[in-house]
Amino acid sequence: MKLAIIGVGLIGGSVALKLRAAGVVEQVFGVDANTEHLEAAARNGIIDKYGSLQHALEETDLILLAIPVDATTKLLPQVLDLVQEHQIVMDVGSTKAGIAASVKNHPNRAQYVAFHPMWGTENSGPDSATADSFAGRSAVICDATDSSSHALETAEFVAQALGMNVLHMDAASHDIHAAYISHISHITSYALANTVLEKEREEDRIFQLASSGFSSTVRLAKSHPEMWVPIFRENKENVLDVLNEHISQLRKFKSALEKENWELLEELIRSANRIRGILK
Repeated sequence: MKLAIIGVGLIGGSVALKLRAAGVVEQVFGVDANTEHLEAAARNGIIDKYGSLQHALEETDLILLAIPVDATTKLLPQVLDLVQEHQIVMDVGSTKAGIAASVKNHPNRAQYVAFHPMWGTENSGPDSATADSFAGRSAVICDATDSSSHALETAEFVAQALGMNVLHMDAASHDIHAAYISHISHITSYALANTVLEKEREEDRIFQLASSGFSSTVRLAKSHPEMWVPIFRENKENVLDVLNEHISQLRKFKSALEKENWELLEELIRSANRIRGILK
């Protein structure tokens, strides 16, 4: 199989490395607006060659869009305009409803699979890519009935080659769940980082005193706005819903402290401890 990666950053680069290592792909063609990314990807053995989108589509069987979700929404219809009958298109966006809607009535919609590998870090770029990123993680395929059997088989084969567990759901449900377990975590991390930076003016003290708990909580705050602003924009309503609940929970903790209601504080913590039975 010959693979085109549109966006040779962390996710696209990691997919390419793993599929190459697994012997699934024999050639990887890179497309990226950032020439430094392309040069780094070639240097790191992620891609074999790079060039224009048109050139990539002439040479490959599987096209993977690994770019921000707003860019995917704009580019995906153009890619489907150009694909040949044998080619399959997948994306790795963290939101799915808007992307799926952009090609809902496209004549080549069946050649596209809405795909989300549930993995990522605060890092970006091809230098951060690693082959074993996805092992044991979930790969979500959305709106499967809108894709052809060949396209679905290809997507599931790719997921298995990445070492992932395949889940099926509709795009709207995916975006709701993603808001709960991913998007709110990033907003919380950004907010906590801003809180500490505002209150703790001595940056050296942050470095000296930061515990592993603090570091892990604010790790996501290192994630780049170029990726996350489009995600929040695309999934605004779901993010607002969970953010309102999160603010309500923070107010409960605030009230318990203000009123010195230690029994309520203990109840809130014990309630949160139920997550142990879910995330082991």
